[in-house]
Amino acid sequence: MALEDPAGAAEIVYGCVRWDWRWDSVDERGLYLARLVRDLGLPLGPVVEGLGLGETANERAARVLGLLALGGSGEARDALRAYVKEGEHWVAVLEEMACRWPVEWWDDLAETGRERAERDPEDRWGEPWYRWGLAGPGPVHGSRERKPFAEVDNARLLELLADPEESEERRAAALDVIDDRGPEPGVIPLVPSLGTADGKYMLWPLIGVVDKLGALAVPAAREWAVATEPEWLRRRGHDVLAACGEAEDVPVLVADLERDWVERRWCGPKRTADGLARFGAEARGAVSLLRRLWLWTPHSYERVSYLEALAEIDPTGLESVYVECLWDCEGDARLLGVRHAPDRPEVRERLVYLRDDALEEAEVRAAASERLAALTG
Repeated sequence: MALEDPAGAAEIVYGCVRWDWRWDSVDERGLYLARLVRDLGLPLGPVVEGLGLGETANERAARVLGLLALGGSGEARDALRAYVKEGEHWVAVLEEMACRWPVEWWDDLAETGRERAERDPEDRWGEPWYRWGLAGPGPVHGSRERKPFAEVDNARLLELLADPEESEERRAAALDVIDDRGPEPGVIPLVPSLGTADGKYMLWPLIGVVDKLGALAVPAAREWAVATEPEWLRRRGHDVLAACGEAEDVPVLVADLERDWVERRWCGPKRTADGLARFGAEARGAVSLLRRLWLWTPHSYERVSYLEALAEIDPTGLESVYVECLWDCEGDARLLGVRHAPDRPEVRERLVYLRDDALEEAEVRAAASERLAALTG
């Protein structure tokens, strides 16, 4: 489209800055969009306009402009500096600049920051506020607060967890303390009862408590994994088996992956894929599912797990996929492509691009440089 319909390509890129089409907020898009704007030679005006289209559009536009400034665009740099002086969401833009830019690019805005902060007082931390002496006391982390039941021994906490009359809040607080102390096998038989009253969710500290149990929880997890309800218990069982299960658990994990595919549950299959990768060829029953998930998931953050699992189970045909990864929006995927794409002219050309691109992540640039040296040495 970039060659046949430049106007249409521009509108698509600008639209992706204005509206968030990501499946999940952790999916990476900023660098991908910045490269499209730069490489297609698109005017920055519509991207700058995104700074005034609300908080979320502001965040995307600031990220793209911030990267373009690092790549040498004086227009992008000036636009962000001007917005800090007059824009509504100036704090987020200023913090993005301070996080990614050289200090000399933003330090002279100290007086502007001080004046605007006085008109809009609130506690702020991180840069540039620390450097300018304008930081608040900082967020209060839970580790600084004395937790309920901190002095209660595990035996008493287990009694509390087993009491159906206890409130969700008190049981969650007891689990939180157990989580701080390390593996507690006594929790295992209580796990099915440690959900919210509506049965939709587990009590939040249970994630860490069960994770710390590791292989100790596997026998019970095999029962949880086949539970018809609640759903959270079944998922918790599958997560344990993915992380610590044995070869006998592979059919259950493959069935879980198939359920995710059929029900189009895109958030989470990566944990199952990571687990199946441990079994190599013994998990060959998952190959078609992993390939489908790679092709169709809207959640770009999870794709690398599917490829890494395929590489361990059955790497047939992955050469072309690794080449595709060199253009991926996710840094981890590009890194995978840099390390494993076959030696072809177009691959070398792309490796040079990634090595020399000031917008690229440092780890990817370094890997591309290393790979090129190995190919040409």
